[in-house]
Amino acid sequence: MRIEKDFLGEIQIPNRLYYGIQTTRAMHNFNITGYELDRDFVAALGIVKAAAVRANLRTGRMPAQIGDAIVKAAEEVADGQWQDQFVVDCIQGGAGTSMNMNANEVIANRALEILGSKKGNYELVSPNNHVDMAQSANDVIPTAIRICTIRKTRKLLQAMQELADAFTRKGEEFSQILKMGRTHLQDAVPITLGQEFQAYAEAIRRSMRRVEFAMESLHAVNMGATAVGTGLNAEPEYIDLVTEELSRLTGESIYSAKNMVDATQNTDELAEFSGTLKVCALALSKIANDLRLMASGPKCGLNELLLPAMQPGSSIMPGKVNPVIPETMNQVAFQICGNDLVISLAVEAGQFELNVMEPVIAYNLFHSLTVLTNAVNTLNHKCVQDIRANVAQCSSMIDASVGVVTALLPHIGYEQASLIAKEALATGRPVKEIVLTKGLLTAEQLDVILSPSEMTQPGIAGKQFLDTTCADQ
Repeated sequence: MRIEKDFLGEIQIPNRLYYGIQTTRAMHNFNITGYELDRDFVAALGIVKAAAVRANLRTGRMPAQIGDAIVKAAEEVADGQWQDQFVVDCIQGGAGTSMNMNANEVIANRALEILGSKKGNYELVSPNNHVDMAQSANDVIPTAIRICTIRKTRKLLQAMQELADAFTRKGEEFSQILKMGRTHLQDAVPITLGQEFQAYAEAIRRSMRRVEFAMESLHAVNMGATAVGTGLNAEPEYIDLVTEELSRLTGESIYSAKNMVDATQNTDELAEFSGTLKVCALALSKIANDLRLMASGPKCGLNELLLPAMQPGSSIMPGKVNPVIPETMNQVAFQICGNDLVISLAVEAGQFELNVMEPVIAYNLFHSLTVLTNAVNTLNHKCVQDIRANVAQCSSMIDASVGVVTALLPHIGYEQASLIAKEALATGRPVKEIVLTKGLLTAEQLDVILSPSEMTQPGIAGKQFLDTTCADQ
């Protein structure tokens, strides 16, 4: 054991631990969620600490030997080597001070070990004086949140791109499969299954553009703002250098916020970003709804799509298979909507020079990014890539539908088309059969008018062909 002191007193710490007294106090105070800090966030803390120390080394303020040891320790944290030493709860009071001190203590004690000294010898390497030099939790935590968010978003965008590509490929595969389009859950007019899947791909790409745009503002950080945005205890040269080091370590274009006081006070950009994730999740949930409906059945539903069977669907009904993957996407969307509400309330709750609710903002934002990325990958790899079309069912529903009569309007008029629709509904006879019986159009003309290419493109179906045939007649 070792004894560590702060201005509140002394605590015994097991020598095997790299964290110290302030982390221990936080463990005792905040037993809230039971969840450890997000791994990507811990890595981001390591990056921020390494960048800060490198900047302080370049200004000459940090002693070289101590600084080099701290940089090595911080880079180990960034690589995930000491995740088990980050033990403070995700939700905590203090605006993230406990998170910052957890990092400071782990890095300081690891640096002491690198230098051949004992843990807790803070006269040589201090968590506050050295690891936290020219910093505050009030600039470290917001900066780490942004870096973590950007890195997680890169993973999400990659997953979304792959999902959009999968829908595009399916759209091409299904380009000639005609089916009934629906509005109000009622038969409308024909559409190809490929057009529906291409539309899903475009909705995903549009969501990606929103996310990319919102992410750009997160590259502005308040590193060097220290406590309230005034930069107290941070040299001007350091403020320029620390963003340069952050950019180098992350591969992103990190830059100082235009107004450091504003960037320390306000977290509205995180609310904006969360909102884009919510809209993205809503779009994906709508797509999941469509997949579930088109796959409904198999005997008493639409049965237009055949989703890959992933697992038995019932403990009591043999042979039942449920659309579990699209259902998962729906539930993830609900969760992200809830997370966004928490973030919105927390962003509003800031006062004066700091928003102390940043821990709960970070917790929910990281959760949204993680589960959405996982859900997108799951939807892609366990559902969309292996979807098959039930061509026979799509064709039979087209034949049985009254909706195709809309394509006949320019050729036989609304009144005549209405009578045909009424008769088809009453008798169950196909529209095509009734038109032929009445001699309103020939079979050759109907084949053109009711072809997939004619019924699913702008313009009057078969106009050029019919004009020619009518002139001949």
